[in-house]
Amino acid sequence: MQIALDLAREAGADSDTPVGCVIVDPAGVVVGRGRNRRETDKNAAAHAEIAAIVDACETLGDWRLSGCSVYVTLEPCPMCAGAVIMSRIDRLYYGAREPQTGSCGSVLNLFMEPYGHKVQITGGILADDCSALLSEFFSKLRGG
Repeated sequence: MQIALDLAREAGADSDTPVGCVIVDPAGVVVGRGRNRRETDKNAAAHAEIAAIVDACETLGDWRLSGCSVYVTLEPCPMCAGAVIMSRIDRLYYGAREPQTGSCGSVLNLFMEPYGHKVQITGGILADDCSALLSEFFSKLRGG
C-alpha cells in the first residue's frame, strides 16, 4: 500500500485526485501500477485501478490476473470494481472508504453479486494515511 500511496501523491502533484494502485502477483512482485490521471489525460476512465490493470495485463501477457492482488488507496467506484471482477483478480485491499461512489459496501457492494468470480475484499489498509492525503488535496483545492 505504501507504493500505492506514493503513486497517489504523484497524482495529487499533477492536480489529479490522489489515488494510487498497484497489482501484485502471487509471488509478491508488483506487476501493475496506476494513478489517477483523469485531469491530466482529460479522460473519465483514467482511474488508478484501470491503469494498473492495463499495466499488469501487459506485464503478464494475459487479461486474466488470477492469483493477483490489488492495493488501492480509495475504495473502488463501480467501473473499477467491475474491472477488478472481470480481470479475475483474487484479492482487493483498499485504504479509505468512498461514501459517494464506493462499491465495496459504502454505496453498494458489487462484489456480492453473482458474477461467477468472487474477490476477497479487505478495507481500511492504511486508511488514516489514505484519507489524510485526500483531505489535504481537497482542502487545498477549495483554498483552505
